[in-house]
Amino acid sequence: FVALDNLNLTIEEGTCFGFIGPNGAGKTTTIKILATLLKPTWGEARIDGKVVGVADGDTVTVLDAQQRRHRIRLLGIDAPEQNQAFGQKSKQSLSEQVFGHEVTVESTHKDRFDRLVGKLWMRDVDVNLVQIQRGMAWHFKHYARDQIPADRNSYDLAEQQARQAR
Repeated sequence: FVALDNLNLTIEEGTCFGFIGPNGAGKTTTIKILATLLKPTWGEARIDGKVVGVADGDTVTVLDAQQRRHRIRLLGIDAPEQNQAFGQKSKQSLSEQVFGHEVTVESTHKDRFDRLVGKLWMRDVDVNLVQIQRGMAWHFKHYARDQIPADRNSYDLAEQQARQAR
């Protein structure tokens, strides 16, 4: 049974919208998901915006077109904390790549700190992967199940190559 399938919804701020359709079309399910009364089993949120903050080597703040701030935890990577060895270098690496630039975030869920967890794209570049390739983050294998298989493989290979290049 599928209650909702292939919904692509864009709602501009300040607009009013309604749902019209037959019973069983997914209207109530959609409203419950939007109101966070129901958790979708699959789906993705996409945010386009400008990076206005870099907390460390795996967390950024993105400002969207409606001037809303979104804290983003980069999916599939783990970088050293600022007080750890290479913490500042990892943050600097991420800042050099994305600070002040337009990006796209593809997110499937939030973490326990209410941050969106996702893949950060700048044009056609996977920023998460670049952090690993530069040796500024590890592949976060503990959460690898949240990644698609192709990303799991490429992130793992990038980490191996970065370690060999040291």
